[in-house]
Amino acid sequence: MKVKKFIAKSMPEAMKQIRSELGSDAVILNSKVVQRGGFLGFFTTKNIEVIAAIDPVQPQNIKPVVKEKPKKSFEQPKKEIPSFEGIVTTNVVNNDNSELIKEIQSLRDMMQDISTGISTSFEHYPEPLKDLNKQLIQQEVCDTIRQDVLTHLIERWYLTNATASTEEVFKWGKEFLIQRLGAHQFGGITYQKKYINVVGPTGVGKTTTLAKIAAECLLKDNKKVAFITTDTYRIAAIDQLKTYAKILGIPIEVSYNISDFKAAKEKFKDYDIVLIDTAGRNFRNKQYVDDLRGIIDFNEEIETLLVLSLASKLSDMKDIYKQFSLVKIDKFIFTKVDETSVYGPMINLLNESGLGVAYLTNGQNVPDDIKVASPDSVVNTIFGDEKL
Repeated sequence: MKVKKFIAKSMPEAMKQIRSELGSDAVILNSKVVQRGGFLGFFTTKNIEVIAAIDPVQPQNIKPVVKEKPKKSFEQPKKEIPSFEGIVTTNVVNNDNSELIKEIQSLRDMMQDISTGISTSFEHYPEPLKDLNKQLIQQEVCDTIRQDVLTHLIERWYLTNATASTEEVFKWGKEFLIQRLGAHQFGGITYQKKYINVVGPTGVGKTTTLAKIAAECLLKDNKKVAFITTDTYRIAAIDQLKTYAKILGIPIEVSYNISDFKAAKEKFKDYDIVLIDTAGRNFRNKQYVDDLRGIIDFNEEIETLLVLSLASKLSDMKDIYKQFSLVKIDKFIFTKVDETSVYGPMINLLNESGLGVAYLTNGQNVPDDIKVASPDSVVNTIFGDEKL
């Protein structure tokens, strides 16, 4: 009998090595988690050590398998999944291995589901992973992100000897998503740029959000704040911002063209921060974005925040971002958090755009109902652990 030890990062990878080198008739004698690498006990990594064997005597009178000529297909090729079929698992002490074989088959089926993009099958998942998958589906987290989470957690599940509770698995899922979002820029006004330009379609709450930001800058950070509004299409919008400006004691200038905008900038040259309100119009009309360029001087001093309502459909938010990306968008502001119970589209949009989030808002109260966004606050909102 030929016996060989295999070390891999995961059980599926070890199975693939065994099948490749020893064939599908291999027998698994033992497996365990081992620590490798590192220096002086630090920076070690977990691996799977598997001892497998194969009897060199091959069965006789086996008919050769004649492969059929493959038919032409227009389907996309599927990822190769390591097969566990034919690999017999043997416990050195006990020869009754039905449970172990069932466990290996279950792992194979789970990996097959994830690789082929099956998003609705829960049959082969351990119960805690089923619960997590259901939560992500209910929150409309896209298949790509959800499958990344499950692929990561399946391996972690087996490294813990499959003993984690649903609560612990949810904690793992949150940790994974928070780490994933760490590559994006989060946070509110940093005062690195003097001009903050707020854009977005009609009805998302731009003016109210701008007033909340102004109140934070003024009351919490003791900054000298001014308003410029380019929303000359709606008289009510100018009146609304003027009302907020009067309450907060903040000066305001109305800009009808690029000359007015430059004059307002000169007037507010001694201010710490200038907040710019823009008109909310049909985002599907490209002319609206072109009009912004004719009124606002987009330069290196301006940070542009795109305001989106979480009460909107994800497809509409994508279209809005695509239209407004004709000007440089730095971060999102998500409003109306209180008007929906589905928050997964936030992560989906961040994943596609590569942008982060400045603020989350959930009401009309100024200066309340606004929170500086972070990866933790976004993920915890998705899992129902955080309310604004």
